[in-house]
Amino acid sequence: QWLAGELSAPDLRILDATWFLPSEGRDAAAEFAAGHIPGAVFFDINAIADTSNSLPTMLPSPEQFAAQIGALGIANGNRIVLYDNAPHHTATRAWWMLHSFGIDAAILDGGLAKWKTEGRSLLSGKRTPTPATVAVHPNTALVRTLDQVKANLTSHAEQLVDARSAVRFTGQEAETRPGLVGGHIPGSANIPYSTFFNPDGTWKHLPTLRLLFEDEGIEVERPVIATCGSGISAAVVVFALHLLGHPAALYDGSWTEWGADPTTPKATGAA
Repeated sequence: QWLAGELSAPDLRILDATWFLPSEGRDAAAEFAAGHIPGAVFFDINAIADTSNSLPTMLPSPEQFAAQIGALGIANGNRIVLYDNAPHHTATRAWWMLHSFGIDAAILDGGLAKWKTEGRSLLSGKRTPTPATVAVHPNTALVRTLDQVKANLTSHAEQLVDARSAVRFTGQEAETRPGLVGGHIPGSANIPYSTFFNPDGTWKHLPTLRLLFEDEGIEVERPVIATCGSGISAAVVVFALHLLGHPAALYDGSWTEWGADPTTPKATGAA
């Protein structure tokens, strides 16, 4: 309701950050063109990525990110609202990317599905936004590398939370990407990203979010590194902790990098 009332505000920018796994056979850009929230532009997670890296959807350089979101019409001082229409709640990935470069944003609770359920208006087609200039300020505290996660296995300075399904975490289900063994980073807790949401796709209440962490032995006041398959759904964990008032880091390479590296230790079975 708030967003519907603000659609004509000149400083508002709406970004559709829908993203699908290649195996899902869905085209996020085509679905955006078929129907989106009025005024929205498409935030392409596949394109706004470090294309020089063999790993998928890795965080781009500050220069690339500033150029690409500037081309979407984003300027400093804009109020940004993110949403998606994906089962992986990929607006959180776009939110984490923006925050990693010092840009604040909000997420539309329930996403496009709730917007449609409430009978709100949609537009089709695509529009070309007026390009803008935006300054970015990288915050490396929100990003973890392979070497940093390796070092944490000894220091135990940060808690590890894996957002993948239980069967992938334990290694019961084979990984779909070639060259990846099953399992998880030793010492990780497993909190599947889907558990943070109500059946209608809205976020669970804060006390429930806190319990989800505590039930797996995670102290929300202590530092956390979130991980998943390729750094997408791990952002759900980071945003959940953000809602609880605690910043967290995201291991961008996640299991796609860790599982393919012969030098990394792997664990299977329950946490």
